Amino acid sequence: MRWQVLEGVPEGDVQQLLSIARRRVFRRGEVVFHVHDPADTLHLIVSGRFAVRVQTAVGDVAILTVLGPGDMFGELALIGGESRRTATVEALEAGETRSIHRPDFERLRAQHPSVTEVLVAILSGGMRRLSQHLLEALYVPADKRVLRRLGELAESYAPGAAEAVIPLRQEDLASIAGTSRATVNRVLREEESRGSVRLERGRTVVLDRATLERRGR
Repeated sequence: MRWQVLEGVPEGDVQQLLSIARRRVFRRGEVVFHVHDPADTLHLIVSGRFAVRVQTAVGDVAILTVLGPGDMFGELALIGGESRRTATVEALEAGETRSIHRPDFERLRAQHPSVTEVLVAILSGGMRRLSQHLLEALYVPADKRVLRRLGELAESYAPGAAEAVIPLRQEDLASIAGTSRATVNRVLREEESRGSVRLERGRTVVLDRATLERRGR
């Protein structure tokens, strides 16, 4: 397994980091951590999908994103100091991670200062994703955001394949795209009429990912 956020980091540093990682296994529906829990562990995803959830001011639960193999979460835990989780992370299916506790990382960094490059890569990768989604929310129409998130989810669930099954409800897709369920339903119905997706109970089957991604540009 190679995590995208570690691309470009010297292999020796990556191996040093993984040497202190602990294998964690999660059942479907199991919560990895809750919002406001102490933040002291980074998770590198080996298998499965994990939803990052927050609660809105009116009490609704919204999914910010869905992460899969090659992604990570909890990276702010490695910065140091007393911190708390800003979201809840739940396993959408059986999954496995490599967890790295902050004290272990700090000891490793003391012995191998070059491992700091790993931390910089992790944090900069998270900032790039956050900035991209913020710009999209401000300047990209909701219809295109829905198509882009569908394309990303299709790649996560079926890397490199033209077709993919996304087992998420339309409410969840709306949360991820930052729009309403009505908008997601309209976009999906339009795509279904074009033959690029098929709607099933509680999930969306992407039939033509290339077309979705082209229309989402």
